[in-house]
Amino acid sequence: MKHILITGSTDGIGKLLALRLANEGHFVAIHGRDTTKLLATLAEIKTASNNENVIGFLANFSDLEAVKKMAIDVEKQMPIIDILINNAGLFMSKNASTASGIDARLVVNYLAPYQLTAAIVPLLKKAEAPRIINLSSAAQAPVSLEALQKNIGLGANVAYAQS
Repeated sequence: MKHILITGSTDGIGKLLALRLANEGHFVAIHGRDTTKLLATLAEIKTASNNENVIGFLANFSDLEAVKKMAIDVEKQMPIIDILINNAGLFMSKNASTASGIDARLVVNYLAPYQLTAAIVPLLKKAEAPRIINLSSAAQAPVSLEALQKNIGLGANVAYAQS
């Protein structure tokens, strides 16, 4: 049995993967940003897989303080992590920027996974053969330092590709 943490796993690929891994008998930790959706997904996966070793973590990845709190919760509830799958991602949002003025896509798609991973490295080091899997989009573009410094604006597609 592996201990696996999957971010962005209340729908889509993350949810399907969590269900498959729970069906295989692994200890699976899912993550979501909405309490109602997270609880519903937890119940669905536990019922469908007949596996009670499924837990959930709540954090909005556009808020790095929430990611820091999640990392603390992960340390308290998971003695070891064999596999970390950074799947959470954001393409469009009602709020293009976070409260601190940083592009939300950059925070969710890059900074939050980095911060979470760095914080839980000690749990990964406890595993015999730890793995970190970072999912990304096919949309890729060189990062514009001018845009990071807010000297120029970017369209939604370009900002996403740079994140």
